[in-house]
Amino acid sequence: MFEHNKIFIGISPINWTNDDMPFLGSTNNFEQILSEIALTGYSGTEIGITFPQNIDKIHYHAALRNLKIAGKWFNAYLATMPYAQIEQQFKAEIMQLQAVNASYINVCEMSYNLFRGDNSMFGEKPALSEKQWQNLCTGLNKLGKLAHKHNIKLCYHHHIGTVVQTEEEISFLLNHTEERYVHLCLDTADLTLANIDPVQFILKYDKRIGNVHLKDIYSEKMIEAQKNNYSFRQAIRHNCFTVPGDGNGYVNFQKIFQALNDTAYSGWLIVEAEQNPEIANPFEYALKARYYLSAMLDL
Repeated sequence: MFEHNKIFIGISPINWTNDDMPFLGSTNNFEQILSEIALTGYSGTEIGITFPQNIDKIHYHAALRNLKIAGKWFNAYLATMPYAQIEQQFKAEIMQLQAVNASYINVCEMSYNLFRGDNSMFGEKPALSEKQWQNLCTGLNKLGKLAHKHNIKLCYHHHIGTVVQTEEEISFLLNHTEERYVHLCLDTADLTLANIDPVQFILKYDKRIGNVHLKDIYSEKMIEAQKNNYSFRQAIRHNCFTVPGDGNGYVNFQKIFQALNDTAYSGWLIVEAEQNPEIANPFEYALKARYYLSAMLDL
């Protein structure tokens, strides 16, 4: 399964220290995180909140451990803020990513999002007006073209509790942006939470997938989360998510990998479980996921 020279296995530093709640895993520093990622056999990682601002320092410590920087997250407010302001911030990120030979930047529209606050992620979902959709798609095309010039893929990250969550919304965004400039970061858990079959989605939109986030769900904990109207942050604190290979998760990764293989996917597979590091030891679960991926994919 998969051509070995076309697939890279990485893990996100968010499993060690959460970007939205830095107090979770605050004792896990940048160098320790990179060392544990290397020790557990991953090829690379994404830039996270614990990483230094100095891009040379990031490059030095990653190269020292023979790790690649795959990409990073970018907060966009294209629907509600002036484009020029967003572009200025985006350019700075692209130049940093180019300096470390990264592959992609994951862009998520944050206007009206529910997952950064205390609102229930199962509550009334935010929506965009026709004009805001136009601003979002036009802006993504422009940013994607800019990223393309620097050999970086703009990958849109659909997310639970945002304006691009449902299959209809993701499809609308992909159908109203340019295939050459706007790709997709496919997140296995966010698709599942939005009641989207990841396998069918991969088969339908395979040409748009720029990178993949591998995240699983504890179904019993997520039922409890829905019953108690958890916010996304509460779901993380209660450890509702887990890594592929946990053995107790809900997502069928075997079928997902088969679909990706059948559609000739190439690029990064990033373990991004958003676990609570105070409950799930990051090193232990990183190792568990790596063993599983090695056994499943022979990579």
